[in-house]
Amino acid sequence: MKIIVVGCGRIGAELAYNLYKRGHQVSVVDEIASSFNNLPSDFQGRMQEGDALNQDILMRAGIENCDALAAVTNNDALNAVISHVAQTEYKIPNVVARNYNPLLRPVFETFNVQVISSTSWGAQRIEELLIDAEGRTVFSAGNGEVEIYELGISQAWNEKKVSELITCGECKWLAITRAGKAFIPDEDTIMIAGDVLTVAATMEGIQDTRLNLRRGQEG
Repeated sequence: MKIIVVGCGRIGAELAYNLYKRGHQVSVVDEIASSFNNLPSDFQGRMQEGDALNQDILMRAGIENCDALAAVTNNDALNAVISHVAQTEYKIPNVVARNYNPLLRPVFETFNVQVISSTSWGAQRIEELLIDAEGRTVFSAGNGEVEIYELGISQAWNEKKVSELITCGECKWLAITRAGKAFIPDEDTIMIAGDVLTVAATMEGIQDTRLNLRRGQEG
């Protein structure tokens, strides 16, 4: 995957390096050149100095062909705006933003941005949301016959009903997390790109749902 990480502080540097070590093409953007010193010396991804709101900087970072973007600067407003631009202007399918101040969470909610809390989620959690959109196991019941999964909702499934995605009786929807807040959906609930859908499923159920996710992206 081609991934842009905006912000090269402790979390951003760790995230970028982990993604690079997993074989992804990573570009890191930060307006302070010395921030790149946070990256390990063997990091071979792209480092782009400059304002992430500048279109030229984003183009140099490869945003036109980007698969995912994480906005993890220490500025909530900047993270929200960059994420919104990535989703709406460049149609990046998977965008995650970091939120520091809980009082500014409504900004992220307005933009329908997938948001993470600075106090509870670190680089590993952001990495999972960026690259494991087709289903990350978060809990296993019994001997694994039924598991709880988190599914990232891409732009391909934006404004579609939960029941259009979950079509197998072996997969049940449990919750939707939107801009950091969770609620229980029903069959007519409309999903928004950036949502995280939590489901309980057997192996048959999650395979069917993952297939639906792929078909939606291909269609």
